Amino acid sequence: MAAEVLAAAGADVTVFELHRSPGRKLLLAGRSGLNLTHSEAFDDMVGRYRTMPPALRVALEYFPPAAVREWADGLGQATFVGSSGRVFPAGHRAAPLLRAWLGRLGELGVELRPRHRWTGWDGNELRFTASAGGGAESSTAEVRVAADATVIAVGGASWPSVGSAGEWTEDVRADGIAVAPLRPSNCGLRVGWTDVFLDRFEGTPVKNVSASAAGLAVRGELMVTRSGLEGGPVYALSGPLGEEAVFPAVVLLDLSPDLDEAALVARLERRRPKASQSTWLRDAGLAPVVVGLLREATGNRLPDDPLAMARLLRAAPIEVGALAPLDRAISTAGGVRFDQLDDDLMLRARPGVFVAGEMLDWDAPTGGYLLQACFATGRLAGLRAAARLGLTD
Repeated sequence: MAAEVLAAAGADVTVFELHRSPGRKLLLAGRSGLNLTHSEAFDDMVGRYRTMPPALRVALEYFPPAAVREWADGLGQATFVGSSGRVFPAGHRAAPLLRAWLGRLGELGVELRPRHRWTGWDGNELRFTASAGGGAESSTAEVRVAADATVIAVGGASWPSVGSAGEWTEDVRADGIAVAPLRPSNCGLRVGWTDVFLDRFEGTPVKNVSASAAGLAVRGELMVTRSGLEGGPVYALSGPLGEEAVFPAVVLLDLSPDLDEAALVARLERRRPKASQSTWLRDAGLAPVVVGLLREATGNRLPDDPLAMARLLRAAPIEVGALAPLDRAISTAGGVRFDQLDDDLMLRARPGVFVAGEMLDWDAPTGGYLLQACFATGRLAGLRAAARLGLTD
């Protein structure tokens, strides 16, 4: 995005890419439909970000969701709004958009240098390790590059398979730039299930549930996995839980969010004489996995009282031992702190060097907010770099 803005302004632009081809993370995100942004009102959208430094808000204002959709349409990739308000390319695929985007960059004269890993600075020059060949014939060389303006966007640490491994943090810290520790976000939660529960319910969805922790409640569908819980509600909770960094933690599951306590009690009071506890709960309409979760939450000591059972259903405590590790997370929290930047996303310690994307210290839930902020900060960094070069106002 920064390269496109700079080249359109008339700059000579070179993109140094880690892999042999660019956009691998975008292609990977496209496997689930490529959620580009969200259609909700702007003020509602910015409220989804866990913190809102001034520079991030400026970036989002410069390139809001409507601008993302217009940009995609300009690449011949029409978008549509899904039932959840999320915005996708009409074909649900990333490859056509990436091809069109690279085609535009080529027309603008952007040079792409693949297989270059950025390793920090040597004085005022950028330092790279360049790779050539493959297998037994591979070789590497150190490369130094001087630039009038630089935009760095080397990602977080949650997608090591496509290069986002967070290795850059040591190089940046070595230059005296403060970096908030990278941690997993939008990830699963680790739960120590019993073998009995796992044998029966591993891979089972838990539909229509509300999960709450750290002052946040999120409704959706969960999935029981061997290591714990996955799904939208716990992904949304993982950011706040990671900020608190106090484990074990307790997540409360409302396993019947459509019924209030009185309605649940009325349903549970209709217990047949001599009915076993399992039969009682089945007759009350509880799915087997829900009963299993209640047993896990109580150490298999379920109450027989309808009121106590109703309250347990509305707030079943599940002990969480940890977040899923970084390489199992959708996104990364932490990164270059905003107090190291001015409002133009330029490093105070290195005038002319701008930072964008997920390597910045911001965090957001899934739903289009991640790509939206990456696009917007890249755009703002490119605009400000062009202004520094005297190419724009």
